[in-house]
Amino acid sequence: MAAAIKALNTRIRANPVSDYFCSTHFWGPASNFGIPIAAVMDTQKDPEIISGGMTVALIGYSGTFMRYAMAVTPRNYLLFGCHIVNFGAQSTQAYRYVNYHYLGGQQAALQAKAKDGLAQAEGSMNSTAASAERMATDAKNKVESTAKDLTAQAKAQVDKITR
Repeated sequence: MAAAIKALNTRIRANPVSDYFCSTHFWGPASNFGIPIAAVMDTQKDPEIISGGMTVALIGYSGTFMRYAMAVTPRNYLLFGCHIVNFGAQSTQAYRYVNYHYLGGQQAALQAKAKDGLAQAEGSMNSTAASAERMATDAKNKVESTAKDLTAQAKAQVDKITR
């Protein structure tokens, strides 16, 4: 069994492409790409949930490993790409955090939510008023119809009695 594994390893290492795909130079950055993917996805979420301290830590982490990716031999461009994407996404998150908490973004978001709530309330009130108006009109028409029927019945009874 050990000989078979050794032969398989020799065959893998003889081909430069398979040697690269079976190395930590590939699998380390490939598995690490979850961090920048999550960071890019988070740029669409509410800035209220951004952690300022964690964002700064991830910017430092990405900056350090961008440097490391160029310092190792051979250079690891996949690791560099992973961390430059993460650095960009985390920098975007840092800007969003500062804008939201320190440059008036929070007040603007609250005002926008209040305007949306007011517009929804107005729409709801208008539809309720229209519904109530329709119901009142229907009730009025029903009462008038019933009154006409009763009047006709009463006239018929009066005519019947007076004959």
